[in-house]
Amino acid sequence: MSAVPPAALSRRGFLGVAGVAALTATAACGPAGGTDTGGAAASAEVKLPTYQEFTGVKPDHPGNEDGLQPVYLTMPKEFVASTEAAPLKAKVSGLTETFSTPPPPMGSNPFWQRLNAKLGGDLELIIGTDPGYPEKFATILASDDLPDVMWLPPNQGIPNVGPMLEAKFADLTPYLSGDAVLDYPNLAALKPASWRTAVVGGKIWGAPIPSTPFGQVMIGNPKAWDQVGGLQCKTADEFFEKAEELTRPNEKKYALEPAYINMLHMFGEWFGAPNGWRVNADRTLTGIYETDEYQAAVEFAAKVFAAGCFYPDANLPDGRPKVAQGQISAFVSVGPTGIGELRDFDQTMQGEALIPFGWDGQAKPIYDMGYGTVGFTPFKKADEGRLRELLSLINYLSAPFGTAEYVQKNFGEAEQDFTLDGNGNPTLTTAGQTNVPGLVSALCIMANPETVIYNPEHTEDSEKIYAAEKTLLTYAMRNPTSGTYSDTSSKVNTKIVQQIRDKVVDIITGRATMADYPAALKRWQEGGGHKIRDEYQAVLPKDVPVTE
Repeated sequence: MSAVPPAALSRRGFLGVAGVAALTATAACGPAGGTDTGGAAASAEVKLPTYQEFTGVKPDHPGNEDGLQPVYLTMPKEFVASTEAAPLKAKVSGLTETFSTPPPPMGSNPFWQRLNAKLGGDLELIIGTDPGYPEKFATILASDDLPDVMWLPPNQGIPNVGPMLEAKFADLTPYLSGDAVLDYPNLAALKPASWRTAVVGGKIWGAPIPSTPFGQVMIGNPKAWDQVGGLQCKTADEFFEKAEELTRPNEKKYALEPAYINMLHMFGEWFGAPNGWRVNADRTLTGIYETDEYQAAVEFAAKVFAAGCFYPDANLPDGRPKVAQGQISAFVSVGPTGIGELRDFDQTMQGEALIPFGWDGQAKPIYDMGYGTVGFTPFKKADEGRLRELLSLINYLSAPFGTAEYVQKNFGEAEQDFTLDGNGNPTLTTAGQTNVPGLVSALCIMANPETVIYNPEHTEDSEKIYAAEKTLLTYAMRNPTSGTYSDTSSKVNTKIVQQIRDKVVDIITGRATMADYPAALKRWQEGGGHKIRDEYQAVLPKDVPVTE
């Protein structure tokens, strides 16, 4: 799991926040509009905050800047402080979102009240829910009565990000660029790759909220796949043959969950489809839907469907229970942490991650890395003293895993909100189970440290996840447009992607054929794809490599 307690983000919420960003590429970063007005160049030249690793808590296995997450097998025996004083002197208001059941209000929530006491002032939050957050954000923005801090998501279609930030929010570059960030050590512990997503028009507008840098992974029930020689494969044909063998409709058993687009994403990695966009030798971009590799993956998915390998109910909300039961053999998780997800339904079952392979046994596979953050939190315009107070608050809420501030934010007070088990790991009390999860979800979506692997109940899962991450990184491909901004994408990408995916699902399920694909692709291109490409090409950083 990542550096939030289990209840902080639901699986659906995490997929919605973290997963979609990598696929829709609507990160809030770059010039204000659809042409390069100088903001792109300025963004490329801005001095990012100096990175200073937090060393107060030592992991059992180290992470690295490539994205490998550190492993903590247990909580530290002592919770060291990462701040020197309470950050607040007065009340602070904020807008954020929860992906859990909303918490009891502050007045009747002792966990919230105890956190405020540690902060030194009341943190009053307007907490939105999914769906509906963009509408709440827009309504509050239009009122001109802004809260002090407002979470800005990367993937919920908020338009005109650059002009909005300039008009409504404070430029934090003087307080965060270069060594200035060292006044806020927990923010300095955020990696440069995370900070890039908070740069718009050459200015730093807030602290990023890190999430897992890993993208989707196919997770199999090992008991099922052992029947056909194991989950790992060397060619697409081998995978197809195993999936066919595992599919036994008379026994109500099927190889794959009916998440067609997610499964297609897995197949696309085997065929070499790019992570969002391909960078050509002349520095132009080719969209994933325009590539032969993606279209080959669609054809393969249609072949798998025709063989009956997908579970027949396309409306199945969550395939994992049936994977744990053996009715379905594999599902797609948000990342390799899915290795431990089947234990929610069968405590004895550790999942296995499928490592990408070349479709013909010779082609080089890729692994799509995720976006790595879930947006950032800008501050409304204020004087320097107030801005520094807000930075101190976000610094507190970004405290690294295992610190005293991290435990206070995520679990509360010992013996009141949580108790420690025999290995020193926090377990919520009955009251904590009511008061903590919804607020923690809202706090973690507003400010968070770099993610870690921590699963105290099953440390063997942590070891296996760490090993899988190491292997996946050898095939890693990052979306070359991550950390750049296309205004057209923020406005229409969700719509045009849904349109072409709908046609792709029709092809996979036999309601259409590949002969229908060119028209769907043209619609994507003319509906905004061409313009999005032009905007990304105009701001593509020089250090982004040509795609192999």
